[in-house]
Amino acid sequence: MATNQDFVDYVTEQLALGDRFTQKKMFGEYALYVDGKVVAFACDNSFFVKPSAAATKLAPELPQRPPYPGAKDYPVADELLDDSDLIRRLILETAALIPAPKPKKAASPRKPGKGAK
Repeated sequence: MATNQDFVDYVTEQLALGDRFTQKKMFGEYALYVDGKVVAFACDNSFFVKPSAAATKLAPELPQRPPYPGAKDYPVADELLDDSDLIRRLILETAALIPAPKPKKAASPRKPGKGAK
């Protein structure tokens, strides 16, 4: 079952992080970003937070399961979505622990192949 945009909109509203929080739809599910760092996934209308010391410290009782087939277990934070302050803190502390994404390499111009005129 694919995640509904309404669910992602609700998560966005609860986090209230403005432009710092972005989303990218992939295969019917969503990768969720803070400051360009993947911090969570929305899969099957559930909110999966990246495993981290922040999740262990702030919400150690969260159930865990894989967000998609073949993935490792992630904390499922659905029960925290009604507590805006706690879920925001969890996401921001998770983002603080994740290294910044590596800059993308600039595409180099293609060299003409053999036999090119």
